[in-house]
Amino acid sequence: MFADNSATVLPSLRQRRRAAATREIVDAAERHITEHGPHALSLRAVARELGMTVQGLYHYFPNRDALVTALVTKAYDDLTDAVTAAVDAAAGEPAARRFLAATEGYRHWAVTHVERFQLLYGAPLRHYEAPAEGPTTQAMRRLSTLFQRELFDGFTTAQLAAADTRALSPAAATHLERLVPHGPETLPPPATALLLGAWGHMHGMVVLEAFGHTSFVGDHQAEIFRMAMRDLLEDLHRRIPARPPR
Repeated sequence: MFADNSATVLPSLRQRRRAAATREIVDAAERHITEHGPHALSLRAVARELGMTVQGLYHYFPNRDALVTALVTKAYDDLTDAVTAAVDAAAGEPAARRFLAATEGYRHWAVTHVERFQLLYGAPLRHYEAPAEGPTTQAMRRLSTLFQRELFDGFTTAQLAAADTRALSPAAATHLERLVPHGPETLPPPATALLLGAWGHMHGMVVLEAFGHTSFVGDHQAEIFRMAMRDLLEDLHRRIPARPPR
């Protein structure tokens, strides 16, 4: 018999130890952010909690930006996983209900993990610049794709291309066309504009609540959020023409 060369190669002991140490560092950094906020992130404090030197930490992350990138990527992944779980829990429901479940999953994660949400969408960390087309960008696109799928489920490309975007200027439409070249796997410019507007509306309400700006609403914030998301979805879907009868 011939040997199976396609068998998965297991990571070495050294690789497993490095992966475990990397996870410990990221977990410790997350705890530090949760306790002190993202702008107080201190490599020295993280290293001290783990019983290692800053120089030892640099063996796993060459600089602060590399650690921040890992933290941002994981926060996006955890947020996306929370939204995915909310959508999965509504499996079998109409598309509109799944979209509303996605928005509620987004809100719940944000208000439960305020400091990590602030790392993503609060004031930028000084001197930090995410790598172009790096892991943070890919993680953000995964989240965007999830909302896009639930928001436009059931509509054809022709319907989305004919959506009423009212005052969208030709120049803006051209920019969106260049930003997201239209093709079978991408959105036409009118749908991209609707998606950006919907996300901004949803995200804005979540930011206001997560950062304490709507605390005067008290225990009714979730109810008002759900009402706003239902109205948002109804308004957006009214802008997309119905399928012509066969």
